[in-house]
Parts: sequence; structure tokens; C-alpha cells
Amino acid sequence: MAIRKINPTSPGQRGMTKSDYQEITTSTPEKSLLKPIKKHAGRNNTGRITCRHKGGGSKQAYRMIDFKREKFGIPATVKTIEYDPNRNVRISLVFYADGEKRYILTPEGLNVGDVIVSGPDAQIQTGNALPLELIPLGSIIHNIELEPGRGGIMVRSAGNSAQLMAKEGNYVTIKLPSSEMRMIRKNCLATIGSLGNAEYKNLKIGKAGRKRHLGIKPTVRGVTMNPCDHPHGGGEGKTGPGGNPKTPWGKPALGAKTRNKKKLSSKLIVRRRKKSR
Repeated sequence: MAIRKINPTSPGQRGMTKSDYQEITTSTPEKSLLKPIKKHAGRNNTGRITCRHKGGGSKQAYRMIDFKREKFGIPATVKTIEYDPNRNVRISLVFYADGEKRYILTPEGLNVGDVIVSGPDAQIQTGNALPLELIPLGSIIHNIELEPGRGGIMVRSAGNSAQLMAKEGNYVTIKLPSSEMRMIRKNCLATIGSLGNAEYKNLKIGKAGRKRHLGIKPTVRGVTMNPCDHPHGGGEGKTGPGGNPKTPWGKPALGAKTRNKKKLSSKLIVRRRKKSR
């Protein structure tokens, strides 16, 4: 992926950048792998807003991605590399030897015509999915499972990758993009390679309209509101929060711990992403 600058023909386009989409091979998605997305604008089943700053946006269809990679031993050929409006990484349409079609996340270096396979007998090459216990130490991986058979839920965004650091007993230790080190069961699946579209983080939105197309509404700071609207509001001139930062409903924000200590997942963390002072 390369980034192209937009000519400043208007104030909104000054400084705007976009992807050149050179890696995209088709603009028509596979219809059998699409399903509609019903928008709720951040509202729950009672109509109340539970997630602010959501609403509007362009109409999209969801591409069903194969995060499980459970078709062991059946080779698949990459037919197209496509844009997915629901994520920042590109997706690849693969045709399995038995005739089934599926979408997968596109790692860096995977091209049209390449053959990939998943399972314990797969080779160590980009795009193949294997159990963690069979992947060599130091390998770069993505789309990692936390529980065997439930599909990959970690390291799925553009340009990200994790590294396999150690193996001991029934667990392996991996280093996540956040620098967190954690243990995962050795029979969980992971895919070889680093995800593509790494230049996504360097894109500049350029204007407010592009944010609205993404379904993101404007965010107003609490310190600019009135006291009746936010705990940070009020005061003469510019003032800070005045105490610990809070949400509009008075709950702690900005640094309050939210991880559940009772969950087993927390016990498997070897080194947290935030260093203790």
C-alpha cells in the first residue's frame, strides 16, 4: 500500500491523504459471503444511547471473515484481494479445493494465485494457519485464538503482528503488538505472517465529513460543557476537570482499572503492556 496526497483544491482537502488501493484486484465482493448490517446509532434495545458519538455513516454490507480456519488439510487458492469497509486490513477471497469460498485477512506478501492451507501438517509460510505448538520460536503471527476452536480474536488490524517467544508445558508465550507478554494454550491456532496495509496509521482524515461517512459523530469535551451536563463543566475561563476525571455519569475515567481479576485470562499475563512505576 502507498499513500497519495490530495491536491488542496479546497480547505477540507488541504493535508488530506488517501490510499492508492494498488493492491486491490476487484471492486465487486462475493455476494454469497455478504450479510446486511443493521445500524443502531449506539442505542440498546430500549432506545437509550449506551455508546455515544455513533450514528449515520455510509451504508455497508458485512463480509463474513473466516477467523477459525478449521478446514484442515484442504488447500485454498487466493483469487482476489479486496477492500473491506468494516476493517482497516485488506481481505482475500480464497477458493478451496472442495469448491467452498471464504474470506480471510490478507497478510503482507500474500498475492493472487498463492496457495494456503491450515492444519497441523501445513508448512511454515505466509497465510498458513497452524497450532501454536508447531510454529517455530521467533515466528511472526497474527489472528491468534485465545480458546481452541473459537477463532482468532487477537492481532487482526492493519500492520499488526505478534511474535512467538517461548514454549513450556501446555502453554506458549507470545509478545503482542502492545508489548504485552501472555501465555496461550499450545493447541490454539494462529496464522503465519504480519498483516498488510501497514501504512493505514499514516493516513490523514483531512475533514470532518470523512469522519461522518465512517459513522462517527462529533465529540464534545466535558470541560466545555455546563455543570448540569458534565462533572467537568462550569467555571470561569478554561479550567481542568477539578479532581479525578469522570464520565458524564460520575464514574472514573482515564486510567481506572477495568480488568476482571477473577477471570483466568488475567493470570496468564507474563508482562503487562504498561510498565509498573
